Amino acid sequence: MKTFSHTVWFQLARAPVVAALLAVSAQVAAQSWPSGPVRIIVPFAAGGTSDILARVISPRLGEAIGQPVLVENRPGANGNIGAEAVARAAPDGQTLLLADLGAIAINPAIYKMNFDVVRDFAGVSMVAYSPHLLVVHPSVPAKSVRELIALARAHPGKLNFAASGIGGPPHLAGVAFEQQAGVKWTYVPYKGGAAAMIDLAGGHAEVAFNGMLATYPFVRGGKLRLLAVSSAERYPSIPEVPTLRELGLRDFETGSWQGILTAAASPRPALERLHAELGRILNTPDTREFLAKQGAQVSTMAPDELTGWMKRETAKWGEVVRKAGIKIE
Repeated sequence: MKTFSHTVWFQLARAPVVAALLAVSAQVAAQSWPSGPVRIIVPFAAGGTSDILARVISPRLGEAIGQPVLVENRPGANGNIGAEAVARAAPDGQTLLLADLGAIAINPAIYKMNFDVVRDFAGVSMVAYSPHLLVVHPSVPAKSVRELIALARAHPGKLNFAASGIGGPPHLAGVAFEQQAGVKWTYVPYKGGAAAMIDLAGGHAEVAFNGMLATYPFVRGGKLRLLAVSSAERYPSIPEVPTLRELGLRDFETGSWQGILTAAASPRPALERLHAELGRILNTPDTREFLAKQGAQVSTMAPDELTGWMKRETAKWGEVVRKAGIKIE
């Protein structure tokens, strides 16, 4: 009969000890993070959704981790300047990017970049989601998405699409709709969603995808007609409005995904602690109520899940942009 050697017995005996030591080591690493102030870089101007969320989260996160949490705006190049600063930061989990991650995932297909949004970032947590609304001016003789598609197919290029920035998520929502529905818009660019909705409500354009906060007041006031929502499932605050998926547009999902990334290779315990603290902050009743007033809802993803989401979204929008031949001059 074969017997175990002393070496094998020793290895088996020490395995639980090694596992315990590793667990303790991870716990100590999590407790030692952060070793100083944490920076949240917002790659857009002050006053936007990302900036507002960062300033709501920062004092509560600072209280939870026992260190100051500073918000720094670094706008430019549709978020690329601030994003690159985080990608190039020390991989210690103390420099964070809070941004519309849908826009960050689109950028590689639009711009020449000095960093890779998949390789150079680690996911921390999704924060909030808000869908796009598909709206038309009341003069448009289409009361449903099916009627809008029929009208656009009958008159290719005749409907003006109010786009809040070429290459941004609302514009590419319109492009993705074009590709799936077999229609053609004429894009009219604006410097932001508010300006686009004012002109659309004034009858200077006919159709748009745009964020809920800037758009829904015009719907409520009867100045725009709401046809569909771009979320994967019906949105809780407007449950009577159908999704584009329901109406036959396969896997259609767009909107604003506000989330947090940090430099790749940041310590896993730091990512996990950050994710846990953010989850507690976001799921308080007052934070949920605040987000609802912004037309958004809490949306969390674990670090690995968020990293995978970024990879999928970057590939998806890269294909949409390539197919449409979009270029930023």
